[in-house]
Amino acid sequence: MKHHILLIEDNTEIRENTAEILELANYKVTTAENGKIGVELALNDKPDIIICDVMMPVLDGYGVLHLINKNEQLTGIPFIFLTAKSDRSDFRKGMEMGADDYITKPFTDIELLNALESRLKKAELQKKSYPHSEEGFQHLVDTYGGTDALKQITENKEENFYKKKYTIYHYGNHPQKLYYILSGKVKTFVTNEDGKDLTIGLYSKGDFFGYTALLEGGTYKETAETLDDTQLAEIPVDEFKKMLQQNPDVNRQFIKLLANNITEKEQQLLNIAYNSLRKRVATALVTLKQKYQDEGSNPFSIQISREDLSNIAGTATESLIRTLGDFKGEKLIEIQGSKITILNEKKLSDMLN
Repeated sequence: MKHHILLIEDNTEIRENTAEILELANYKVTTAENGKIGVELALNDKPDIIICDVMMPVLDGYGVLHLINKNEQLTGIPFIFLTAKSDRSDFRKGMEMGADDYITKPFTDIELLNALESRLKKAELQKKSYPHSEEGFQHLVDTYGGTDALKQITENKEENFYKKKYTIYHYGNHPQKLYYILSGKVKTFVTNEDGKDLTIGLYSKGDFFGYTALLEGGTYKETAETLDDTQLAEIPVDEFKKMLQQNPDVNRQFIKLLANNITEKEQQLLNIAYNSLRKRVATALVTLKQKYQDEGSNPFSIQISREDLSNIAGTATESLIRTLGDFKGEKLIEIQGSKITILNEKKLSDMLN
């Protein structure tokens, strides 16, 4: 499928010659003689990339870029300025506004095509999504040309086995490693001034954790503890940072890969702030099932202490125990010691406040 290029240029000769070069290179080209028409064409038929002159009548290139960035339908389209001006301030202004590149007139066919191919390739890579796992991370690294990067930092990695309830790191510690779960379960939690804990993250086999402080260059804002007997692969922070520094695209994509837990935490806070006790406990049980259920295991059961479950639900242990008793009486769950089995996930999920 041909890439669609929108070329905005007021000079007729340059516009026609540039369009001819691009069409010969097998691109689909739409042209506009000023910025206003260019923005209208972009809205009507979203291009894969925009090449735009800076100095134009009606609406100049900066105005075009401003309108493109403001429109949700068009944000993210690679934008290349085409200009005869070489003043450093013009370059800086364009890049600060979000332009991806500059091509200075006069330019050769090769300069034009190389700039296009580079920006289109980067745009395609940035659209890709990767599984939140070691395989997903390896795929990401392979895509960006670092085939052996993950292998190199994990080949002689330290692997440690931790018993249940073991503290892996404490709030306020400086990060020394990136952790990857080979087996088992891990939770992260924060503690208030009264000593009450709130679980803010749940991790299982295939998850990385402990990366936020590592990427920020700060200290841990939470404590990590095993929920079960757990085996971890531990990657030294210096080796991991070295790999990220060598490829900025991997850096950005790795942050994007792991940032999905932010939405989960926001949803958890909303649940605690606005939902009833029954709804909070039901949500905690469903979350555990979604996170820790093995394929083919039905119904879902988990061994978890009442204290750990109350920390996930954001409620007092006594209140949790009473609510679990109600759920058992309603045949939503089954309880055997510390083992909880979910019998009716749909009713738990659909529970009203």
